[in-house]
Amino acid sequence: MESTGRFAPSPTGELHLGNARTALLSWLWARSEGGRYLLRVEDIDRPRVRPGMAEQQLSELRWLGLDWDGEPVYQSQRTGLYEDALRKLGENVYECFCSRAEIAVVASAPQGDEGPRYPGTCASLSREERERRRRERAPSLRLRVPPGSLKFHDQILGDHEFDTQATVGDFVLRRADGIFAYQLAVVVDDGAMGVTQVLRGADLLFSTARQILLHRLLGQREPRWAHAPLVLGPGGERLSKRDRSLSLSALRARGVDPRRVIAHLAQISGLERADPSVFSLSKISRKPALLSPLPY
Repeated sequence: MESTGRFAPSPTGELHLGNARTALLSWLWARSEGGRYLLRVEDIDRPRVRPGMAEQQLSELRWLGLDWDGEPVYQSQRTGLYEDALRKLGENVYECFCSRAEIAVVASAPQGDEGPRYPGTCASLSREERERRRRERAPSLRLRVPPGSLKFHDQILGDHEFDTQATVGDFVLRRADGIFAYQLAVVVDDGAMGVTQVLRGADLLFSTARQILLHRLLGQREPRWAHAPLVLGPGGERLSKRDRSLSLSALRARGVDPRRVIAHLAQISGLERADPSVFSLSKISRKPALLSPLPY
């Protein structure tokens, strides 16, 4: 099967150097194997999307010299696929009427990467109880997560094991306002697009077990995973879309040569140069990459 990588920005804010590093590494991985490289705009959370931001992000990726195969895919145009996936998951999905505040007050709930673990309050509601609650509040949809650990190998960070039921519990697939959750949309899209490589920031490592579970339940081939340590700002802080000084638009406005940006991002990642012909995931540093001082 042909190697296929992807970059999937969300047009809710400007791309910064950390996003650019992820795009570069994922592009290098795909091209080093002679594979396809796809672009997906994750604009499914429409209330948070900034008008014109998707077009700006695509322009900035081209400015960096990155290319992709075919036209970009927009999640907002693919809701039918997510509905089909919910139907395919069948009885693995159930309605949940709990608010975030109600879940948070459960004293025994440990904290996962998306907040308190869901304690399964609505997992066994009767048909009559669901109908009664539906009249009071629109439900979200959750996945019934089986107990036990799930192991996987990360091409950069090595072997990992997560017990999703113990740390997260049954997680949301579609919010009460009708917006599909990231975990479902990204898995459905990766399967439909034939993605075989997923390289992204290490902050998404904890999502991997959930996504593997969904791939398996949907009968999809699992991609290979690679999570790059985060890029940190000059003070060691995590980068934010609100920090315009490190945004691609600010660098472009200052007249910075994009070739210098690419060379710098390769260097802080442990690579000699940004060249697919000599690229290897084994060369990527497992330590966070520090931007200070910027050489441009």
